[in-house]
Amino acid sequence: MKNSISLLLVVLLFSSCEKIVTLDYKENQSRIIIDGSITNETGPYFVKITKSLKLTETGTYPTIDNATVTISDDAGNRETLIPRGGGLYQTAQLKGTAGRTYTLTVQAEDQTYTAQSTMPTPVPFESIKVEAVVFTGETEYNLIPVYNDPTVSGNNYRFVVSVNDKLINQHLIQNDEVKNGVVNTLRLEINDDDLKLKQGDVVNVTMQCIDKNVALFYKTLMLIGDSGPGGGTTPTNPPNNISNGALGIFSAHTVETKGVTIP
Repeated sequence: MKNSISLLLVVLLFSSCEKIVTLDYKENQSRIIIDGSITNETGPYFVKITKSLKLTETGTYPTIDNATVTISDDAGNRETLIPRGGGLYQTAQLKGTAGRTYTLTVQAEDQTYTAQSTMPTPVPFESIKVEAVVFTGETEYNLIPVYNDPTVSGNNYRFVVSVNDKLINQHLIQNDEVKNGVVNTLRLEINDDDLKLKQGDVVNVTMQCIDKNVALFYKTLMLIGDSGPGGGTTPTNPPNNISNGALGIFSAHTVETKGVTIP
């Protein structure tokens, strides 16, 4: 009888602890996404403007086609971009020049957004070194971009890789924080689950010299969830250079591409 009473008390105790909790989720607000770039290559250059989706929505990002978009530089040049539809805006005459600071201004939905980016002096991209590594009986290939980092510190590099004309959706960033002023010997940290190189593969690597704010944006993307070049907005917005709470990035950078065939 005593045991029965003790068991009853235990059941009542745990039953009294049960509680129905209703979570009240506040619906997130749609935010503007601005992605633009200007390079040392011949234009035109493009800015794309879309809006993020709420948690309850699915589908493609809605575009903003009635914005006023301008790009200016610290040499007094200024151009209003031409809307091309689908959220895309295009320059007609502006020329990207290394060493200049560019300002992007977007006026959309009664709000103004600005961003600045300085195009670094280009660091020559000399070649791509292919390093064969045998691991558990299988041969893997590392890609090492060969460039001579300047003695002046603070250089940042982004690499965009395609294999057999297919873009690899990963963010690949290097800098000179550890090795400054020397020839690079670090491989690109490509996720082997997404890419297994084999003999005969044709690899193209584009090297971008980027400023520190753009580097921080892509480095954070790499850490919080790689969506790769052309990918979507991540669940956590990385620190960017656009004002007024906008998502995305504006980058002024140099571009140089090298190719190699896996031997």
